[in-house]
Amino acid sequence: MNDTQTTEHKRILVVFPHPDDEAFGAAGTIAKYIEQGAEVTYACLTLGEMGRNMGIPPFANRVTLPEIRKEELRASCRAIGIQDLRMLGFHDKMIEFDDPRLLEDTMLSLLRELTPSLVITFYPGYSVHPDHDATGAAVIRAVHRLPAADRPVVHCLAFAIGHEEHIGLPDVHVDVTAFLDKKMASIQAHRSQFQAAELVGNQVLTAEEIQLRFGQEAFWTYPMNTQH
Repeated sequence: MNDTQTTEHKRILVVFPHPDDEAFGAAGTIAKYIEQGAEVTYACLTLGEMGRNMGIPPFANRVTLPEIRKEELRASCRAIGIQDLRMLGFHDKMIEFDDPRLLEDTMLSLLRELTPSLVITFYPGYSVHPDHDATGAAVIRAVHRLPAADRPVVHCLAFAIGHEEHIGLPDVHVDVTAFLDKKMASIQAHRSQFQAAELVGNQVLTAEEIQLRFGQEAFWTYPMNTQH
């Protein structure tokens, strides 16, 4: 599958655990769908309140960070064009310890309300952070609880070391060149997180560097016949 097929989906649910999860891996794809007429709901489980980055130089602290990250998330969604942001109120770095049934029921409620044809989330087991994996797993379990005819397609982000040895190469490739302005605005909206030099920081990237680094997004279609 490639980006010529992104016109298929008109109602999309994006589920990630942290503000900024949408920015690097999926912002361009989401913006592309929206330009093509899709309604997008972003369900963000936490406010990333346990994040270590406080800006460079620091302008946040442990007390102020949740509200700052909430506003950064709203700014990112505006940059992308996301029409419906849901902040679900779970605790950062605790998703893996939450009641799995509660997570699953929360996801199922969203699926039944929104009836998306596409869900974008993390690939369970191959997304590095325990919150990422637990979120993706809850989404997959919830989708399996729908009648087979009502199940959306699930596109997953994966980036664990060696993940392609287990799940193969991504089967969805999206050229987001035309949406790089929106993607970069989404990334830069998360000011408290992405000023580190190894991320974006205050670097002035050339158009060629931006294209090379951010111009393509890739996803794995989750095999819904797989044990969950």
